[in-house]
Amino acid sequence: MSSDITLYTWPTANGIKASITLEELGLPYKVEPIDIGANIQKQEWFLKINPNGRIPALTDGTQRVFESCSIMLYLVNKYDTNRKISYSPGTPEYVEQVSWLMFQTGGLGPMQGQANHFRLAAGVRSDYSIKRYIEETKRLYSVVESRLQQSPYLAGWKYTIADIASYTWVRRGPQLLEIDLAEFPAIEKWVDNIGRRATVKKGADIPHVDRMSGQTDEFFQNARARIDAMTNSDKS
Repeated sequence: MSSDITLYTWPTANGIKASITLEELGLPYKVEPIDIGANIQKQEWFLKINPNGRIPALTDGTQRVFESCSIMLYLVNKYDTNRKISYSPGTPEYVEQVSWLMFQTGGLGPMQGQANHFRLAAGVRSDYSIKRYIEETKRLYSVVESRLQQSPYLAGWKYTIADIASYTWVRRGPQLLEIDLAEFPAIEKWVDNIGRRATVKKGADIPHVDRMSGQTDEFFQNARARIDAMTNSDKS
């Protein structure tokens, strides 16, 4: 199937949703790395592709698409004619698929994103914020756990973009937030199974960035230690 796709991205949880989806569909695409640490995403040329100045974004010929779950839906609705990683629009399974996508984009992503920020990257330490957002992240994991105890995948009997969307966040919970996935056995099995897919491994490393590869367990331990060494701003 012909396409003229360029993916503007960086290897974050949201960024790799798009690249994994493209790899799963076997679509040819070009990659334009957008170094978010250098604020490339705020430059005028990029704002013409995504007015919100965030990655990922995608162009397919003259069509622009922005917001990660919107990109995923666009790709499967246009190119996944065999429904490899999606359900057909109008079916009950499609509605379930979209519901779990919205769960991720409106709940899991924002809450875990805030947990990551306050636990690893904030300029001040806030015990209240750390506790609030980690607890909410774990509550959302429990929602996923409950679903996966009933169904092998989030939208039903097969792996879809709904799973990709949440997987890219949940897989980093142990490393970034010290969330023990053994507390969520169905999630632990689901993460392991998805992580073994060659397409997922490839998509999760796009674009390959050497300094991102250096973000080891020790790197995140040091980030948490920096926060812990600060005076709690909630009491100052």
